[in-house]
Amino acid sequence: SKDRKERMGRLVQVYAEKREDVTVIRAGDIGAIVGVKQTSTGETLCDMSAPLVLESIDFPEPVISIAVEPKTKGDQDKLANALQRLAEEDPTFRVRVDEQTGQTLLSGMGELHLDVLVDRMQREFGVQAHVGRLQVSYREAITRKASVDMRFVRQTGGRGQYAHVVIDFEPLETGKGFEFVNKTVGGVIPKEYIAPIEHGIRESMENGVLGGYPLVDLKATLTGGSFHEVDSSDMAFKIAGSMALREGVQKGGAVLLEPVMKIEVVVPETNTGDVIGDIVSRRGQIEGMEMHSVGMQAVRGLVPMAEMFGYATTLRSFTQGRGTFTMEFCCYQPVPVDRARTILGLTPGDQYGR
Repeated sequence: SKDRKERMGRLVQVYAEKREDVTVIRAGDIGAIVGVKQTSTGETLCDMSAPLVLESIDFPEPVISIAVEPKTKGDQDKLANALQRLAEEDPTFRVRVDEQTGQTLLSGMGELHLDVLVDRMQREFGVQAHVGRLQVSYREAITRKASVDMRFVRQTGGRGQYAHVVIDFEPLETGKGFEFVNKTVGGVIPKEYIAPIEHGIRESMENGVLGGYPLVDLKATLTGGSFHEVDSSDMAFKIAGSMALREGVQKGGAVLLEPVMKIEVVVPETNTGDVIGDIVSRRGQIEGMEMHSVGMQAVRGLVPMAEMFGYATTLRSFTQGRGTFTMEFCCYQPVPVDRARTILGLTPGDQYGR
């Protein structure tokens, strides 16, 4: 993948916690190479005389987060080192610092994923840390088109700051991300200021207006504006773009989105009714059922991530330990209004999604 040579120290066959030295690993074997320095997850190793790159894995975005804090000052450096090493190994694991709270947030694909990472952090790296409760990774999106005419002016005695932009914001289809279009003509805004406007919008999208969650699926079309030959600057237009986005989100009927998981539950036929009832009670939708094996049914459905905490324990109690389930991220969907108002801590007088 990187067109570099990699020296292989040893080949080992892996059996749970045991390792056995071998001279060859064949297709289908689960093995490991000891001593590689430049290879990371998802990359291809091959013979130099037969170059080959296998298709890389498309990793979904993390949908669940926890906060961690080192117990002592000594654990602080060890924590940073441990998280860096774990993130290098696992592309589905993300680490970020919340600008508003200063907390270190770990994001992953589910409860078990984060449990394993925290356990490894403590066991392999000797880090003692306080772990916060699980949190769902929400998103924000607008529901209708909004036009914003934003003028940023600051005069402080010397050279001032001036930027004027006219931007249309509109929602995109789910999963489309962000799109920026420049439709200005006649040089009303010089070319060197277009990129700062887009940058200002992108930065503000990272912390949305409703609850500080990332804003997604948005198209911004720059249609007009003006500049001042002396007072205009990159920073002024970046700030104008950021301010325009925040006003556009408020005008565009912003709503909260939650991750919805695609699940498949395999249970004994006698427990099918209990499992379906439980999924529906978790705001889930049943998509279908089919015979899995003798005496076992597979139930498929969509369930919000927020409702799936502790599901493994519930399923075990329903089925006397015989039920299993798999879960993967499907899409983001709007949170019901009443629930969204509770999550955001809105009062009866506060507007939401209008």
